[in-house]
Amino acid sequence: MPQKLDDVYYRKNAEFRNLLRILGTSIEGHRKIAFGLSQVRGVGRRLAQAVVRVAGMDPDLRIGLITEEEQQKLVDIIKEPVKYGIPKWMVNRQKDIRTGEYRHISGTDLELLLKYDIDKMKRTRSWKGIRHMYGLKVRGQRTRTTGRRGLVVGYYRKDMKKKGI
Repeated sequence: MPQKLDDVYYRKNAEFRNLLRILGTSIEGHRKIAFGLSQVRGVGRRLAQAVVRVAGMDPDLRIGLITEEEQQKLVDIIKEPVKYGIPKWMVNRQKDIRTGEYRHISGTDLELLLKYDIDKMKRTRSWKGIRHMYGLKVRGQRTRTTGRRGLVVGYYRKDMKKKGI
């Protein structure tokens, strides 16, 4: 249940924590709950708002004022959002390749799983894997004029040949 506006910043018997540690991420205590949760890798603003709504907490409450039990409840909802009634389309790992279930990955697990997926694409020599191997753009962007790296670009190369460099 949301609290009264008077209790938004000051809760009885609660101490303000300047820094919270949630799923391996340090979050500043002065942020509102939804924006604080969105700092965790793999949790966007929309999912964070849904988590706060499912947890039954006031979205205007500062994250430094929540208790340990409320913090653990938020972590549990982030780890298994479908179990708590958040729609399947909001999770970031729909129909997982190995298990076939809808999962939500966050924190350092997301980085490891992303690296594993890219390595798998490289091993199977898929189109995206080959593009990753060569360091090219993967998602169909144009490459004729954008994404150039290094010092030599076509025009300068011609100039250098004329000058004999």
